[in-house]
Amino acid sequence: MHTDLVAGLVVALDIGGTKIAGALVGGDGRLLVRAQRPTPAREDGETVMRAVEEVLAELSLSPLWAGAQAVGIGSAGPVDAVEGTVSPVNVPGWRGFPLVDRVSRVVGGRPVTLVGDGVAMTAAEHWQGAARGYENALCLVVSTGVGGGLVLGGQVHPGPTGNAGHIGHVSVDLDGDPCACGGRGCVERIASGPHIARRALENGWLPGPDGDTSAAAVAASARAGDPVAVASFERAAQALAAAIAATATLVEIDIAVVGGGVAGAGDILFAPLRRSLATYATLSFVRHLKVTPALTATNAGLLGAAAAAFPHPPHKEASYGVA
Repeated sequence: MHTDLVAGLVVALDIGGTKIAGALVGGDGRLLVRAQRPTPAREDGETVMRAVEEVLAELSLSPLWAGAQAVGIGSAGPVDAVEGTVSPVNVPGWRGFPLVDRVSRVVGGRPVTLVGDGVAMTAAEHWQGAARGYENALCLVVSTGVGGGLVLGGQVHPGPTGNAGHIGHVSVDLDGDPCACGGRGCVERIASGPHIARRALENGWLPGPDGDTSAAAVAASARAGDPVAVASFERAAQALAAAIAATATLVEIDIAVVGGGVAGAGDILFAPLRRSLATYATLSFVRHLKVTPALTATNAGLLGAAAAAFPHPPHKEASYGVA
């Protein structure tokens, strides 16, 4: 997957467990028209699909819609880009859901490209963010879940099914808690926002008067010096550091870019992350690995989905498994 995008206009969809966002995106990366709906994550699959259709219907009201060449989808995973299906861990109503086919029907047969949300974020950061100019990078989304993607040899590497770099389901605790994916001790089970908050609550952290029990509230308490809140973030940072170091050892990345809502904690996350990384990334070829916050923020999913959809030099089909 190349990120030297040509001029044009595409439809981008960013599908997660909390929201379904859509945009018409220009070849320069500008989000020209936006639409969004909450994800009815606990409803049946058709209800979730209706929310996707509503987003597309709103975008289609724009006079720019007719000029859109193609559609890119970045979805919570796992995805199967070859089959065009999605099975997001946090959307139980979608298991093997034929998303590419269903979206294709709505958008008048325009070509539809599907990648995992971690790969989408990686494409965005390589195109316009902190990984720009790097030949080898790992990009992570740390939010409700933990996803990721790889840049290898200057190109985003989605893998055969679009899931390469899905670091959230790498096990970093062999005797750890069961994960929703069916594994045990996964990074996501330790470092995602809900699990940071869960661990803090289990260890005696008390939310403020507003009753907010989110990871952001835990981060605020950590900034104020609450030791339980600090410890919960340190544990998350340790899990992330172990997985980043393992990835760097395996494929020799130069930079790890961390985005998503949990990354908004700033130094509460990044300071212990860098400290922990120094204890895991000890070999000479990984010791100088750089860790930095993502730059594309909340636009990452849409920019990455757009990057997947734009016309590219040869081998796009091989890189993405376009349905």
